[in-house]
Amino acid sequence: MPLPFLTADRTFEAADDVALPYDDRTRWRRPYRPGPWRVAVAALWLLLASYVLFAAVLIALTGSSSSATVILCIALAFIAVALRLLRMGVWVSARGVRQVAFLVTRTVPWKQVVSVRTAQQPVRWLGLPRTVQGQALTFVRKDRAAGDTAPLLTTHDLDFLGRASAFDRAADAVEAWAAEYRQG
Repeated sequence: MPLPFLTADRTFEAADDVALPYDDRTRWRRPYRPGPWRVAVAALWLLLASYVLFAAVLIALTGSSSSATVILCIALAFIAVALRLLRMGVWVSARGVRQVAFLVTRTVPWKQVVSVRTAQQPVRWLGLPRTVQGQALTFVRKDRAAGDTAPLLTTHDLDFLGRASAFDRAADAVEAWAAEYRQG
């Protein structure tokens, strides 16, 4: 079963001469692949879900269907968490930029974006409260002050930790989308 949110548009990495390779401009796409840390965490959640599913089968075989149903629901929740972890990140299309967090998804139309730039600043390490010095892709909205928005991408999140060149490619791709559609 193909999981389209796992694979980034390989056209972003394959085409060096074209700034914005795409087939369908209205389709939401992630301009980078999920990082190994994000995939590893999701795989651990799926591994835990497999154990819980096995426990649900064993409980169902012993005859307690209500307990098996509860355990099955817990396993489905683990699977939902793993899939949401894989879905998190920045997505772009002709309509705007979408930042998918674990519980919240924010979409900003390109016409509300004033600027998108990469800046050296303190960033959160793996989304935790601890901050380290790193790079962040930030954007300024028309309806907010410059420092009010959270960074779109950082060099120390689950997708780019230890992958500085992947961060640079993703930041360049998002900046190229912003440059094309902010003017349009």
